[in-house]
Amino acid sequence: MADNSSKFPAWFIFFVLFFLHVDCSSAEGKNTSHTCIDGTYEHGGATCCLCSAGMYVKEHCNTAQQGKCESCNRGTYSSHPNNEEFCEPCISCSHPNANLEVDEPCTRARNAKCRCKKDHYCSSGTETCKICYPCKECTEGIKVACTANNNTVCNDNIEGGNNAKMIVGITVPIVILVLGLGLGFALWKNKHKRDRRGKHTQVQLGNGSAEAHVEEMAAFNVPLQELEARLPDIAEAIGWRDMRDVARRSNVSNTIIEDCQRNHPGEAQEQTFELLQKWVERQGKDASKNLIQSLQRSGTISKAEHVISILNRPNLPA
Repeated sequence: MADNSSKFPAWFIFFVLFFLHVDCSSAEGKNTSHTCIDGTYEHGGATCCLCSAGMYVKEHCNTAQQGKCESCNRGTYSSHPNNEEFCEPCISCSHPNANLEVDEPCTRARNAKCRCKKDHYCSSGTETCKICYPCKECTEGIKVACTANNNTVCNDNIEGGNNAKMIVGITVPIVILVLGLGLGFALWKNKHKRDRRGKHTQVQLGNGSAEAHVEEMAAFNVPLQELEARLPDIAEAIGWRDMRDVARRSNVSNTIIEDCQRNHPGEAQEQTFELLQKWVERQGKDASKNLIQSLQRSGTISKAEHVISILNRPNLPA
């Protein structure tokens, strides 16, 4: 009898240890089951999970608890996993006189896409287009219809075409010559006035003449609509490196700058054009003046003067 009573505690202890082992194994599985689907980043000595596309970091993680992600607010987005504390604003397709409309609406995980309105086209391509122009109307019939990327091509005149071409061939060169001479004289006269004013300033201020010239250039400004029409030429004149410096000095986030690079891999001019567009949207009506001032402060005076010469060109036809 005494022998049987000594075996009961041994079996009891065995079952207690067995259930404790199972419970510990289950707890350990729970602790290691958490994985970061979109990758990780370091913050405050802790390894945190990146927030998914369409979300931003509400609270960073620490050694005691996990971080918190929240969905982007209406009108903002994040297109890739990130550790940003805010989402980027969606692009607008409702700029005045741009003739754009929404092609794909903005979502939390994707920026909006714009397209030209009906009977309008954009020669720079619909992906990067900022201004669409009305399609040409043909009185002699359409040879090639207007598309989103190309203007209408009209049929040639059937009767009287040779006479019309002859008149145009004689008249157009004369008009161009007269306009060219007039424009050349106007530019020469304007340059002559600037040279005289610059010399006068130099006599009065001595070493301060360069600063006076900078202030004169900084006062230059043009309407936003005219600036947008010249953005492709301005982007080509500035180049990616200097445009990136202008954006950083204007507190444009690295996420926006990197998005412009990712959207156009290996195409520096397209990257520059997209970043310049975003920068102009942020600057508003003072964009041209601020751009010239920023280039001057960075020491790229020649590029600032090149931008001014582009903005001084005659207005584009409506």
